[in-house]
Formats: sequence, structure tokens, C-alpha cells
Amino acid sequence: MKIINWLLVIIGICGLVGVRIFEDKIFYDPFLDYFHEANKNIGFPAFKLGRLIIGHLFRFILNLGFSCLIIQGLFKNKQWTIQGAIMMIIVFAIALPIYLFCIQDKFEIGYLFSFYMRRFVIQPLIILLIVPMFYYRKQIMDKEGKES
Repeated sequence: MKIINWLLVIIGICGLVGVRIFEDKIFYDPFLDYFHEANKNIGFPAFKLGRLIIGHLFRFILNLGFSCLIIQGLFKNKQWTIQGAIMMIIVFAIALPIYLFCIQDKFEIGYLFSFYMRRFVIQPLIILLIVPMFYYRKQIMDKEGKES
């Protein structure tokens, strides 16, 4: 059974890496080059809002699925996997409208602020918080189980 769990983790990590590597081929995102240049003087790219939102939703769904594989493989707990997914959905639901506002405002709110809001939309950063949190939770539960 441990082999299956580690396989889930490896598939999840490879999936997240694959999403990142092939982002320019898979997703519609005219802001990739804009932010890769890291040049504030580059022209604001033209974009289609509907396509951009659909692209971000598709990317989020892929990242969510691969992140859930990692959580399930590490902790073998469906309830925790669901909780992790809900936390990621909440962060995305907060970050996407803020990022879309930044786009509509042409990043006048601030280049770095917009850059980091975009990171929360397109990257599964929340997994970096969820895994240690669940690991700590598991350690506490194991400690309480031994004391009983």
C-alpha cells in the first residue's frame, strides 16, 4: 500500500511540474511574457477576458487535482484531502477576482501586488502551507493516541 501512496505523490508532483513546464502551450495567458520580462515599461498586453478566466479555471482544476493526489498520498485521509481542496478553492475564489481587478486596472494598483496575486491564481502555493499543517496535525493526533 505504501507504493501506491508514494506513486500518488510522485504523480501529483510530476503533474504540477508538467503544468508549469507546458503552461505556455496549454493555457491562454497573454500575461506570461509580460511578467517573465519583469519590465514595467513593457506594453500592457491585449487579452480576451473570457478566455483568460477559462484558462485560469482550467489551470486551477489541474493544479487542484494534482495537489489532492499529493495530500491523499501523504496522509491517506479522504477527509483531509477534501479539507485541503476546500482551502485551495477558497484561496482561488478570493485571489481570482482581486487579480481580475488588477488586470482591469492595468496593474495601476501596483506591479508587485498584481504579480503576487497572479501567483496565487496560477500556482498551487497553498499546498506549501497545507502539507506542513496536516503533517503537524498528524503528529499531534499520533501523540494524543499514544498518551491515551
